Amino acid sequence: MLKDLLLIDIETVPIVENYEQLSPEWQILWWNKIGKSTPENTTPAESWKNKAGILAEFGKIICISTAYFYEDNNRVQNLKVKSIYGDDEITVLKEFIALCNKMYKHNKQFYFGGHNIKEFDIPYICRRLMINELPVPEYLWLHDRKPWEVKMFDTLNWWKFGDNKNYISLHLLATVLKIPTSKIDIDGSKVQEVYYKEKNLQRIVEYCQRDVIVCANIILRYKALPILKEQQVSITT
Repeated sequence: MLKDLLLIDIETVPIVENYEQLSPEWQILWWNKIGKSTPENTTPAESWKNKAGILAEFGKIICISTAYFYEDNNRVQNLKVKSIYGDDEITVLKEFIALCNKMYKHNKQFYFGGHNIKEFDIPYICRRLMINELPVPEYLWLHDRKPWEVKMFDTLNWWKFGDNKNYISLHLLATVLKIPTSKIDIDGSKVQEVYYKEKNLQRIVEYCQRDVIVCANIILRYKALPILKEQQVSITT
């Protein structure tokens, strides 16, 4: 049921801007982690800029956009979007868990939705909770459950249709399904630069919100329902 879904999308950056800012110990840990999988002649500093933000051991979450469906008085689907963001990751994580706890209290059947959240967003959030010594709620302890026990609406997995070799970006999936894309300003590869060089977190938040709205429209397409019009989306500040 759409009413049980909490859609999420996260934006992440490296814990420090440059590889040289790491302590010698962490420089070694980084290269041990990534060195064997990097193209030949790639320096540790280059690999840091390219990969650190997507690895939870070396990155941090700066924004989590959430959204949920609700019906208006005419039983038309609407979407409410709320973003939690900031430079202090612990505060971001605490506020996100507080939001999830509130939803869980009122609906024990709620489950997460998003694009590639099974392989990226949810594990990243759980790892960062552990690293920051924050408790991982029961509804996020998914690692020891059987596959059919994990209820999650992952638009990437749905698009695979059993073909586990297939990968598709949110941008491509939206384009082939004729859904307006979120990549009108920046894309994921630019988030680090916008955060550290431009220091423009609000621009990243707006991008993250567009992603979660696109994902909502993809889910509606999967359900053979009309996609959202602009007036059907509200953003809570």
